Amino acid sequence: MNVLPPVRVRREYTQSLVAAPDSVFPMLCPVREVEWVTDWDPYAVHSVTGVAEPDCVFVTRDNGVESTWVMTAHDPENHRVELIKLTPGVTVAKLEFRVEADGEAASKMHVAYAQTALSQEGRKAVAAFDEEHWTEFMTRMERELNHYLGMGDHLDDVGHRYE
Repeated sequence: MNVLPPVRVRREYTQSLVAAPDSVFPMLCPVREVEWVTDWDPYAVHSVTGVAEPDCVFVTRDNGVESTWVMTAHDPENHRVELIKLTPGVTVAKLEFRVEADGEAASKMHVAYAQTALSQEGRKAVAAFDEEHWTEFMTRMERELNHYLGMGDHLDDVGHRYE
C-alpha cells in the first residue's frame, strides 16, 4: 500500500443572489444548470426523477476529458447540495453548496470546492486552481445565476443575453 500526503486545495466563496433560497436551490441541478450556466452540457444524467436528487450521477466532458459527478447530498429543506467529482487519474473534488436567506427576496450561497490530485497531471490541475481562477469562476457563476433569476434567460460568454 502506498499512503501519500494529499496534494489538495480548498477554496470557499459566498455569492449574493437576487432571489430567495426556494428559487435558487432548484437551479443547483445538472439538468437545470443548462438553463443558466454557459457551456454546461452534461452528456449523461442518471436520475430517477429526471433532476437533482440524492445519488444522482452525471458525466461531463471538458476538452475531451471525462468526469463523473455523484450527488452525495441533496437537502431541499436546508438548501444544501454536496457532490463528488472524479476525473479518473487526474483529480477528485468535493463540492458543497449551501443557500441561506438574505432578507425577503435574496440569498447568500456558500460554495466550497476541495480538489485533490491523483497524479502528476492532477498536481498541475490543483496548482492551476489558484485564488484568481477560483474568484473569476465564482463571480462568473454568480453573474450568470443572478441574470437567470432576474431575467429568466441565459448569458453568453461575454455577458450578453442570447437572442
